[in-house]
Amino acid sequence: MFNLIAKTTQNPKDDILSGLTVALALVPEAVAFAFVAGVNPLVGLYAAFMVGIITSIFGGRPGMISGATGAMAVVMVALVADHGVQYLFAAVVLCGLIQMSAGILKLGKFIRLVPQPVMLGFVNGLAIVIFLSQLEQFKFVDDAGTKQWLENNAMMLMFGLIAITMAIIHFLPKVTKIVPSALAAIVAVTLAVVFLGLDTRTVGDVASIAGGLPEFSIPAVPFTLETFWIILPYSLILAGVGLIESLLTLTLIDELTQTRGQGNRECVAQGASNTVNGFFGGMGGCAMIGQSMININSGGRGRLSGITAAVALLMFILFGSDIISQIPLAALVGVMMMVVIGTFEWSSFRILKKIPKKDAFVLVLVSGVTVATDLAMAVIVGVIVSALVFAWEHAQHIRADIKEEENTKVYELHGPLFFGSVSYFLELFDPQNDPDNVVIEFKHSRVADHSAIEVIDTLAERYTKLGKNLSLRHLSTECQKLLSTAGDLVEVDVIEDPNYKVATDKLA
Repeated sequence: MFNLIAKTTQNPKDDILSGLTVALALVPEAVAFAFVAGVNPLVGLYAAFMVGIITSIFGGRPGMISGATGAMAVVMVALVADHGVQYLFAAVVLCGLIQMSAGILKLGKFIRLVPQPVMLGFVNGLAIVIFLSQLEQFKFVDDAGTKQWLENNAMMLMFGLIAITMAIIHFLPKVTKIVPSALAAIVAVTLAVVFLGLDTRTVGDVASIAGGLPEFSIPAVPFTLETFWIILPYSLILAGVGLIESLLTLTLIDELTQTRGQGNRECVAQGASNTVNGFFGGMGGCAMIGQSMININSGGRGRLSGITAAVALLMFILFGSDIISQIPLAALVGVMMMVVIGTFEWSSFRILKKIPKKDAFVLVLVSGVTVATDLAMAVIVGVIVSALVFAWEHAQHIRADIKEEENTKVYELHGPLFFGSVSYFLELFDPQNDPDNVVIEFKHSRVADHSAIEVIDTLAERYTKLGKNLSLRHLSTECQKLLSTAGDLVEVDVIEDPNYKVATDKLA
């Protein structure tokens, strides 16, 4: 429908202009997420600057934008409400240390376990979340302190300015690509509003962004075990949410740019940025898929784009608050609406009837959970459901070809033997009616975990109690060592016996 991703290479001019575009869009988002977390807007802006600059310089994915995010902000609300903002800073420091540990231990590789249907659901759900978050800009707070939808004229003006912004972003690249279309749209709409005197909401109506440099300070909390136990649950959740969103965004940008980022390096950079945030009065953050999409769409590919966005945001705070406050919210909403269009996988509607039903279910489930809860929970649910479906399907794949060899009955197994298939495995055998000599052939099967070891022992006990001879062929060395009852029944063949590891807690 829309080809919004430009397949371009790294270019300093594009990076700088793209970074400026991102910085403009960062302002209202950082302020909004600060309100969500229940902290001062400058706390959100400082977080966007510090997370952005550190991850852009040291992170594992050039072109990816990080800052204060809604996914992490919703986790912070209860902590700030119950214990105050200083406990939040302490929790962010601990969160950063946890994330750095994850990177050092190379846990970033586990993002590869996220199946494609979960990725599609994540992307679609996130596009819906971004769209719904923009609806707040169509409301205002009345004298009674309640939110109301904009009145007719104001609403129509808002829609008109959004439409103009989206039209410029869509059609300008067909004419020229010298300037990022999103930046051109923001500037054009802002000038139109200023010179025509249009009465519409601006960034200045949301909050003042004027401030100084962030200052170093150790979080003012008691350094006690009680404090640690208060912040630990929040830090763990923040670390998990931040890493999941960052690594999934990294994977998405990898696909869009046809390059490959470094997940573990990104984990360390995200952790370092959050630790610095806690000591400089920021609320912490992670990768922002919306801003990253703006950056990629505008031609930002290198580290310079993220650095420019962070430095420009700081300049806005220090010197440019009066100018930035005049930007109409409609222009920024228009930019984000184009991000929604570019982020949503419209092909999902076409492939839903073509892909397996289980994959379609996971895709829809993850999208729904993303909208209802948060991104991290949606991905965790999607991975668990996918794993359970996978286990259920493969549990039914185990079977046995039965042969007769010189008064001996041979069960030749096919398919993996693991926790999900042990019940099916036992049903394959008939100890009561089998002859005195029985052989189980594992040449075409694999014993995967400790549950499989236990069920082999259980079957061996059944044959032993009936006084029948049971032999086990082609078991791996690890299986032979772990078997207790059936350990002496294994027929050893040094040449043909397999050699592989078995997933069990008995192997230290």
